[in-house]
Amino acid sequence: MLSAADLASRLAQDAEAVCRHYLSAGRRAGNYWLVGDVANSKGRSLYVHLAGPRAGRWTDAATGQFGDLFDLVREACGLVDFRDVAEEARHFLSLPQPEPVSDLKGDASDASPVERPATERARRLFRMTQPLAGTLADIYLRERGILRASAHGALRFHPSCYYRDLVTGRTSSYPALIAAVTDDAGAITGVHRSWLDPDGVGKAKVDDPRRALGGLLGNGVRFRFPVDAPVPVLAAGEGLETMLSLSHVLPGMPMVAALTANHLAAFNFPPGCRRLYIAADADAAGRHGIEGLSRRAQERGILPLVLSPELGDFNEDLRWLGPDRLTASLKGQLTPEDAAAFLPV
Repeated sequence: MLSAADLASRLAQDAEAVCRHYLSAGRRAGNYWLVGDVANSKGRSLYVHLAGPRAGRWTDAATGQFGDLFDLVREACGLVDFRDVAEEARHFLSLPQPEPVSDLKGDASDASPVERPATERARRLFRMTQPLAGTLADIYLRERGILRASAHGALRFHPSCYYRDLVTGRTSSYPALIAAVTDDAGAITGVHRSWLDPDGVGKAKVDDPRRALGGLLGNGVRFRFPVDAPVPVLAAGEGLETMLSLSHVLPGMPMVAALTANHLAAFNFPPGCRRLYIAADADAAGRHGIEGLSRRAQERGILPLVLSPELGDFNEDLRWLGPDRLTASLKGQLTPEDAAAFLPV
C-alpha cells in the first residue's frame, strides 16, 4: 500500500490537473495555481506550486495552512480518515483500489467522499467527540487556570484524533481538545483541534499541535452566546485560551475566539452589538487583527474597546497573577455599566 508521501509525490507529477479538479474556482498564474481556500472559494489567498522542487506544495496566506497535494485532497474533499484520503487519491490517479473493509460508516453505496465539503468533515469530527468534563482536555485547561471549561458546549474531547505530519507525511493520532466554530445562526462551520500529550504533559510533541478545519471566515468559537437574541456587548479575540481566560472572570459576557488575526479582523458582528471588547495580542499579526476589527466596528456604529493584559496574554495573567488580580485589571478597562453587569460582585 502506498504511503501518504508516495501518493503526494505522484499527485505532484501533474499538480495542475489536481488543482483543476479539486480547486476548479481558481486559475493558473505563472507557475502557481491561485484560489481562495481549500474549500474552493474564489480568491487568491491559497497558492499551489505547479513546477520545480516544490511542485504540489501549497500555502494559504490568510489562514497559515500549508501542506502537499495529499493534504489538499483531504481538505478539499472533507475527509477525516487516512484510508478515505488515500482511496480518493488513488481514484484520481487511477491506481488499483484496496479491498473494501466493513466499518461503522456504511458500505460501498455511500456517497462519494468528494461530496463532503470541509464543513461537513468538521461536523463529522465534532459528532465523534465526547463531553469535556473529566477528560484529558479538561485537565489540560484546568492546569492553565481555566476551571469551568466543561460548561461551554463548544468544547469537546476526542480520545484519538488523526494527525498527519505535513513535512514527513507520517500519520498518528493523539487525544485532542476540539472546539466548534459556528456562524451567527449557531451552525457548525468548522472545528479547531489542539492535540494533547497522552501522558498529560501539555500539548502533543508535534510541530503544529493546533490546526483549524472548515469555514472560519467571519465565524468563531463562541462562549455564552444567547440563542436568537441580540448581543449588545461582546468580547472577541484571537486565541482560544485567551478568550477562555477572560470568560473565567467574566462568565456572563458573550465571547468569541476567531483563532487567527486575519479571521479576527473579518469576524461577523452579531445582531444588536453596541460595544465590542477586543482582547489584545502583543505580536504584529495580533495588532493587525485588532486594527482591522476596530475599523469595521466603527463603520457599523459599534464602539471598539481594547482589553490589554498585564503580562504576555490573558492566560498568563490568570495563571501567574490570579483571577482576583485579573478581575481588578479588567474593572478599570470596562465601562462602568459593563463592569457592574459582568464582573462578579
